[in-house]
Amino acid sequence: MTPEAGDYLAKAREELAEAGAIMGIGLAKAAARGAYYAAFHASEALLVARTGRIAKTHTGVRAALAQLLRGPPPSDRDLLTFLARAYKYKEIGDYGVGPGIAITIGDAEALLAGADRFIARVTALLEADPAGSRPEPD
Repeated sequence: MTPEAGDYLAKAREELAEAGAIMGIGLAKAAARGAYYAAFHASEALLVARTGRIAKTHTGVRAALAQLLRGPPPSDRDLLTFLARAYKYKEIGDYGVGPGIAITIGDAEALLAGADRFIARVTALLEADPAGSRPEPD
């Protein structure tokens, strides 16, 4: 694993730990946002390890991750599904208004568990094949 990928993975773990602490005081919206950012930074770790580049936007990270995971195994495409779902909760937390817009404790708990699995899978991918299909520099 490259030092830069390791830094992004450490950031992902930090976000997850902080989101868990926030969840401990019952702030579901903030915990859900932190869970998204944990997965987002884990995505960046995988992207930088495999491509040497980082996308500059949330949409860019999702698109680059989709490109990277376009082949087998299909189970890794679950990472994309989770990242997109978590982003929806981030959007609700950041921009949602009105009485019908809420993030429940259950929603946040599910996102925290999903982010934990996301980080574990990215870690396993990086440990198994740190550079993936990335060509070696000349």
